[in-house]
Amino acid sequence: MDIFLSKAVLDFFIAFGIVLGGAMLGGIGAVVSLQPPTDTMLEIADRIKIWALAAAVGGTIDPMRVIESNMLGGNLSPAIKQILYLVFAFLGAHMGSELVKWVCGK
Repeated sequence: MDIFLSKAVLDFFIAFGIVLGGAMLGGIGAVVSLQPPTDTMLEIADRIKIWALAAAVGGTIDPMRVIESNMLGGNLSPAIKQILYLVFAFLGAHMGSELVKWVCGK
């Protein structure tokens, strides 16, 4: 259980960091290119959310294959673990996006 929980927390913070870091660096890029940084940060935070989710769980389609093969084989435990990893990564990406919205005043 310790391995599962540590990977789930890691997935959460990876997705959170990708969204937050991408939006912050995008805001810096917007300032350099003389564009409004808050609009750019909000747009980037929304667009990058799905990519943060994919990067946090491994960057490939393998988690989906694990879910499919284990569900069809009758092994629910590995499939449920993968689904929970996706949920934790989604929560991290969503919280990063919400933090950017809060910082930008939206």
